[in-house]
Amino acid sequence: MADIYRPVVADTAISFEFEPPDAAEMERRRAAALAFAPWLVFDDGGVLGYAYASRHRERAAYQWCVDVSVYVAQRHQRRGIGRGLYTSLLALLRLQGFYAAHAGVTLPNEASVRLHESFGFRRIGVYPAVGYKRDTWWDVGWWQLELRERSGPPTPVRTPAEAQTYSAWDAALHAGEAA
Repeated sequence: MADIYRPVVADTAISFEFEPPDAAEMERRRAAALAFAPWLVFDDGGVLGYAYASRHRERAAYQWCVDVSVYVAQRHQRRGIGRGLYTSLLALLRLQGFYAAHAGVTLPNEASVRLHESFGFRRIGVYPAVGYKRDTWWDVGWWQLELRERSGPPTPVRTPAEAQTYSAWDAALHAGEAA
């Protein structure tokens, strides 16, 4: 995963990190995220891509929403790996009981915009010139996908461990294989 993410950090403004994390840091991030939501890896004799969800914000009222990200090794992009990972991830997030997924996209990034909009994410706003990297100020667009209808008080979100006990977990996990 660190090998996939390294050029994104080092060579682009897609990520606002300045220093690429090493493998140990990526593993620490993955382990921390798994207590909250799935972190999926596409491995075909080597890691070709990964997708995960993280807390949208720390305040309690945000607990029913997530931010999502997907990264695919550069030489394996546009082969359906990202689509498959997102298909499974979004199905698992619905099973956990989240209400909305958000994606922040450094602009311009037509490939990311197309991917998110193909899943039904809709653009909800732009933070103009919010990040400075590579001698440029960058806008970040925000997209939102409704995962379930909001009516009345929300039900508690299930942890991944709780959601794995449901019979629908395996189908959701493998949903991306058909994508």
